[in-house]
Amino acid sequence: MLLFNENKTQKGLKDLSSREDVFLLVSSFYAKVRKSPEIGDFFNQTITNWEEHISKLTDFWETNLFFRVRYKGNPPKVHQQVDENFDNRLTQEHFGHWLQLWVQTVDELFEGEKAMAAKARARKMATFLFMRIFSARKK
Repeated sequence: MLLFNENKTQKGLKDLSSREDVFLLVSSFYAKVRKSPEIGDFFNQTITNWEEHISKLTDFWETNLFFRVRYKGNPPKVHQQVDENFDNRLTQEHFGHWLQLWVQTVDELFEGEKAMAAKARARKMATFLFMRIFSARKK
């Protein structure tokens, strides 16, 4: 019989519950992204200060998961600019790969209600951002 405390699940993973957890998730995820043959170049050629980027995205996910307003920014505008910088080459497949790495990282590190929310919100975000990029191309 498995014993687990209120913070751990049967798999022995805890749920996201703090900024430190979000930082672990975001930094682990971007370590994979940077090495990815499918999407790494987009990030590595765009981001010049990874420490700052990780901090900003930790703010973003902390805001989205715990409703603590920390993030200030405009993700659609930023992603549209990246797409323009890469001659409109961002595709649904790139967003799919991003999402696959995100879900994989969440599943490796966390389990529970907030972990499920992180995956669900990322799915919605990937669709929303790609649609905004696609719409901006037609203008």
